[in-house]
Amino acid sequence: MSSVLFDIPGPKAKARHRIVAIVAAVLTIAAVGWMLARFQAKGNLDADKWTPFLTSEIWVNYLVPGLINTIKAAVLSMILAGLFGLVFGLGRLSDNRAIRAVSTVIVEFFRSVPVLVMMVAAFGLYSTNKVFVSDINPLAAVVTALTLYNGSVVAELLRSGVGGLPKGQSEAGLAIGLTRSQTLRSILLPQAITAMLPALVSQLVVILKDTALGAIITFPETLNTFSQIGSYKSNPVPALIVIALIFIAINYVLTSLASRVEASLRDKGRATIAKGTIGPPNALDLQPVEEALILADEKVLQKRYHSEGQ
Repeated sequence: MSSVLFDIPGPKAKARHRIVAIVAAVLTIAAVGWMLARFQAKGNLDADKWTPFLTSEIWVNYLVPGLINTIKAAVLSMILAGLFGLVFGLGRLSDNRAIRAVSTVIVEFFRSVPVLVMMVAAFGLYSTNKVFVSDINPLAAVVTALTLYNGSVVAELLRSGVGGLPKGQSEAGLAIGLTRSQTLRSILLPQAITAMLPALVSQLVVILKDTALGAIITFPETLNTFSQIGSYKSNPVPALIVIALIFIAINYVLTSLASRVEASLRDKGRATIAKGTIGPPNALDLQPVEEALILADEKVLQKRYHSEGQ
């Protein structure tokens, strides 16, 4: 059984993974037990510390608005980063030297600048020049920074995904009469997207978690609102535990969605192969193409020989 997201390990690798998982689980349980004991000793886990999270006031005024802002910033950043990465990823694959150079400079620059620095710079730029309404400035700054950084990462993933494919894939497309853009769109990009799916899913999780940096520029996302609850109710530890559980749940949803996409791609590939319209990428048979090229060369040589003989 194969997987789009990772290479299936063998028996020895599975045994090693099982041992490592058991050791890691034991260490994790021990660490969590020690932390809970320390928290309990200081009264951080008393029942009255958790009571505020059972009231509608906290959820309506703090939790739900913060969660909505987090999801809003994450979704906008994911969409814009995907578009940014597609445009500049294709730019890095362009035959035009100028387009390729400009795309490379932009991608490498925004990959090198820390997200928090871009976030603060964008917030200062928008606030100073009054680009948006004051209430929108924090959200716009968060989305801008996450889009530029993660979009650059996606662009590099796309470039490396296409560059990592066998040259025979591109040569086969050109040999059957497709243009370079048609070959890229119809043959190379689908395989590259499948190959970079694990890294792409990881990047989506990074975008979601990095929205918490918006607290630095007063963006009222989940971490910011939970910090206010911790200060207001004097229960910072329960507040952090609840926010951790919320982020884990959201990331689990993203991972589950990726698994569904993986299953859909795998089933689609099997159905296509079953119809006989296409074979697996690694099993692409180029022999007919090579034979056709050899015959074409022989015909050209024969015509040249006859013309010279006459």
